[in-house]
Amino acid sequence: MSHTIREKTKLLSRVRRLKGQMEAVERALESERPCGEVLQLLASIRGALTGLTGEILEDHLEEHVLQAETDEARRQAVDEISDVLKTYLR
Repeated sequence: MSHTIREKTKLLSRVRRLKGQMEAVERALESERPCGEVLQLLASIRGALTGLTGEILEDHLEEHVLQAETDEARRQAVDEISDVLKTYLR
Protein backbone atom coordinates (compact mmCIF):
# COMPACT_ATOMS: atom_id res chain seq x y z
CA MET A 1 0.00 0.00 0.00
CA SER A 2 1.38 3.40 -0.97
CA HIS A 3 2.31 5.87 1.74
CA THR A 4 -0.09 8.47 0.30
CA ILE A 5 -2.95 5.99 0.61
CA ARG A 6 -1.93 4.96 4.11
CA GLU A 7 -1.68 8.61 5.22
CA LYS A 8 -4.60 9.81 3.10
CA THR A 9 -6.71 11.27 5.92
CA LYS A 10 -3.81 13.22 7.42
CA LEU A 11 -2.62 14.51 4.05
CA LEU A 12 -6.09 15.59 2.97
CA SER A 13 -6.52 17.41 6.26
CA ARG A 14 -3.34 19.38 5.56
CA VAL A 15 -4.51 20.17 2.03
CA ARG A 16 -7.84 21.42 3.37
CA ARG A 17 -6.01 23.70 5.81
CA LEU A 18 -3.97 25.04 2.89
CA LYS A 19 -7.17 25.65 0.96
CA GLY A 20 -8.56 27.56 3.95
CA GLN A 21 -5.40 29.65 4.10
CA MET A 22 -5.73 30.50 0.40
CA GLU A 23 -9.32 31.52 0.97
CA ALA A 24 -8.09 33.79 3.79
CA VAL A 25 -5.78 35.50 1.29
CA GLU A 26 -8.69 35.95 -1.09
CA ARG A 27 -10.82 37.47 1.68
CA ALA A 28 -7.96 39.74 2.75
CA LEU A 29 -7.53 41.03 -0.78
CA GLU A 30 -11.25 41.49 -1.28
CA SER A 31 -11.52 43.49 1.95
CA GLU A 32 -8.41 45.52 1.04
CA ARG A 33 -6.36 44.45 4.07
CA PRO A 34 -2.87 45.96 4.38
CA CYS A 35 -0.19 44.35 2.25
CA GLY A 36 1.76 43.31 5.35
CA GLU A 37 -1.15 41.14 6.47
CA VAL A 38 -1.47 39.59 3.02
CA LEU A 39 2.25 38.88 2.92
CA GLN A 40 2.07 37.21 6.34
CA LEU A 41 -0.76 34.98 5.11
CA LEU A 42 1.25 34.08 2.02
CA ALA A 43 4.33 33.26 4.12
CA SER A 44 2.20 30.94 6.26
CA ILE A 45 0.91 29.18 3.15
CA ARG A 46 4.40 28.73 1.81
CA GLY A 47 5.54 27.23 5.10
CA ALA A 48 2.57 24.86 5.21
CA LEU A 49 3.09 23.80 1.60
CA THR A 50 6.80 23.26 2.17
CA GLY A 51 5.99 21.11 5.20
CA LEU A 52 3.53 19.00 3.25
CA THR A 53 5.98 18.62 0.38
CA GLY A 54 8.73 17.59 2.79
CA GLU A 55 6.54 15.01 4.46
CA ILE A 56 5.53 13.37 1.20
CA LEU A 57 9.10 13.51 -0.09
CA GLU A 58 10.44 11.90 3.08
CA ASP A 59 7.83 9.12 2.89
CA HIS A 60 8.62 8.64 -0.82
CA LEU A 61 12.32 8.24 -0.05
CA GLU A 62 11.61 5.77 2.74
CA GLU A 63 9.14 3.61 0.83
CA HIS A 64 10.27 3.83 -2.79
CA VAL A 65 14.03 4.28 -2.44
CA LEU A 66 15.16 2.64 0.80
CA GLN A 67 12.61 -0.18 0.65
CA ALA A 68 12.50 -0.63 -3.13
CA GLU A 69 12.10 -4.23 -4.19
CA THR A 70 14.34 -3.92 -7.25
CA ASP A 71 17.15 -1.70 -8.47
CA GLU A 72 14.89 -0.63 -11.34
CA ALA A 73 12.15 0.50 -8.92
CA ARG A 74 14.75 2.37 -6.88
CA ARG A 75 16.11 4.08 -9.99
CA GLN A 76 12.58 5.11 -11.03
CA ALA A 77 11.90 6.57 -7.57
CA VAL A 78 15.15 8.54 -7.66
CA ASP A 79 14.32 9.83 -11.14
CA GLU A 80 10.89 10.97 -9.90
CA ILE A 81 12.47 12.85 -7.02
CA SER A 82 15.05 14.39 -9.32
CA ASP A 83 12.36 15.66 -11.71
CA VAL A 84 10.33 17.10 -8.84
CA LEU A 85 13.35 18.84 -7.32
CA LYS A 86 14.26 20.40 -10.66
CA THR A 87 10.75 21.85 -10.91
CA TYR A 88 10.59 22.83 -7.23
CA LEU A 89 13.91 24.69 -7.29
CA ARG A 90 13.20 26.78 -10.39
